[in-house]
Amino acid sequence: MTRIHVIRAIRRMACTLAGLAGALLALSATSPAAYAYRMPPTGGAGATTPATPQPPGWNKHPPVSALHATAHTVVTAGMPGWQIALIAIASAVLAAAVAVTVDRILTARQRVNARAA
Repeated sequence: MTRIHVIRAIRRMACTLAGLAGALLALSATSPAAYAYRMPPTGGAGATTPATPQPPGWNKHPPVSALHATAHTVVTAGMPGWQIALIAIASAVLAAAVAVTVDRILTARQRVNARAA
C-alpha cells in the first residue's frame, strides 16, 4: 500500500468514527427525556400511612411541595422529545453529507503523477 492509500483509509475511518460518535451523541441526548416518568407519592399530608417512619406530628403541616402546583414541562415551556430527536437526526445527516462532500473534493484535488496517468 502506498502512502496515499493509507491516508485515504485513515480519512475514511475518521469520517466513519465521527458519524458514529454524532449518532451516539444524538441518541444519548434524547434518551433521558424518553425514559422520564413521574414517581408516585410515597407519603405526605394526604397519605394514610407513611412509607417510612416519620417523627411525631409529621402530618400537621403539609410539605412545601404540596402547597404549590406542579408544573409540567409540556404545558409551561420546552420542546417535545420528538422534535429534539428530529433535530439531532437532521444534524447528523447534514454532518455526514458535508463530510462526504469534503472528502470527495479533497480526493478530486490530488495531483496525478505521470506514472498513475
